[in-house]
Amino acid sequence: MAIKTEALSRIYKIRGAKKGEMRERVALEDINLSIPRGELFGLLGPNGAGKTTLIKILTTLLSPTRGRAWVAGFDVVRESDKVRPRINMVSGGETSGYGLLTVRENLWMFAQFYGIPSRQAHQRIQTLLEMIGLADRANTKSSDLSTGLRQKMNIVRGFMTDPEVLFLDEPTLGLDVQAAREVRAFIRRWMDENPSRTILLTTHYMQEAEELCDRVAIIHEGRILACDTPDHLKQEVQHEAIFQLLVETEQPLNSLALENLPGVLRLHHQWMNGGLQLEISLAEEGVLPLVIGELERQQAHLRSLQKRQPSLEDVFVQLVGLRMEEVERERGNGYHPNTQE
Repeated sequence: MAIKTEALSRIYKIRGAKKGEMRERVALEDINLSIPRGELFGLLGPNGAGKTTLIKILTTLLSPTRGRAWVAGFDVVRESDKVRPRINMVSGGETSGYGLLTVRENLWMFAQFYGIPSRQAHQRIQTLLEMIGLADRANTKSSDLSTGLRQKMNIVRGFMTDPEVLFLDEPTLGLDVQAAREVRAFIRRWMDENPSRTILLTTHYMQEAEELCDRVAIIHEGRILACDTPDHLKQEVQHEAIFQLLVETEQPLNSLALENLPGVLRLHHQWMNGGLQLEISLAEEGVLPLVIGELERQQAHLRSLQKRQPSLEDVFVQLVGLRMEEVERERGNGYHPNTQE
C-alpha cells in the first residue's frame, strides 16, 4: 500500500470560555484507509471536515492522537525520516518561493533543497513547465505572475521531485475555470506516465473529484462516510429519480407542501434565470405528476423540466443531509463554487 491508516484520530485541545477551561475538538475519528500504489485517491469534503489534518499527519507535519499511519511502507511517526524523501506536497492558495526570482530560478532553488543534480533539475523544470503551459513564463519574476500562474509554479515544484506519493491539498483552490482545467489535465497526464505513482488529492469540488479520482472517500466532521469509485458511489442513489424544474411564481412557494408529498425524498430550490429552480429527488418517476399538480395548485407555472443523472453531490446530500455549500455556509467558511462550476 502507498498509504495505510488504522483507527487514525486527532483531537485538539482548545481553550474554553472560562479561565483555565480546556475543551476537546475532534478533527479526525477512526480513519481507516488503504490506498494501493498507482491510485489517484480523492478525499472529498467541506472545509473543516478534517482533510488537511489528515494530510498533515501523513506528511509527518502533525502527530496523531491515536492510531497509526504508513506512507510508502513506513510509519509516519516512528520512521518519518524515511517517509519524507519519498513524498511531496502542494497546497492550494499557498505562496512559495521568492518574488525577486524568476520561475526557473525558484524551481531550481527548490531542486537544490531536494538534492537534485543541477543538470537533471533543469531538464525536469523545462519538461514540467511545458506540460503545464508555463514555459513562456520561465524567465518571469514570480512576483509578476497572476494567482493562477503562481499556483502552476507551485504545482511544478511539487511534481519536480517525482515523489512516490504526492499529496495535493485543494490544488485548484481559487483558480479560474481554465487554469483549474489545465491543472487537472496535468495531474492526470503525470499519473498516466508512470503506473507506480500515487496521489492523495483533497478537494471540496465535486467535479474535480469525479473527473480525476480512481476512488473517492467522502469525509465529514472528521469521519469517513463512504469510500468507493465515483461510479459505484453514484449507483447508491441511482434508484432515485432526480428532476430539475424551472418555474415562474408571483408568490412565495410553499416548499414544505412539496417536501411532504408521498415519494419526495429531497428538495432544493434557488432563484435563477428570472425564475425559481427546483431540484427534487423522487423515490420513482411516478411521483412527478403529484409534484406538478402541487405547483399548479400554488399557481407556479412550469417553464422547463429535465431529468438528470446522479452526481457525487447527490451522494454527499444523501450521506450528510445537506449540500456542500449549505455545510460551508453553516460553518461560515465562505464556500465559493464559482471557480469550478
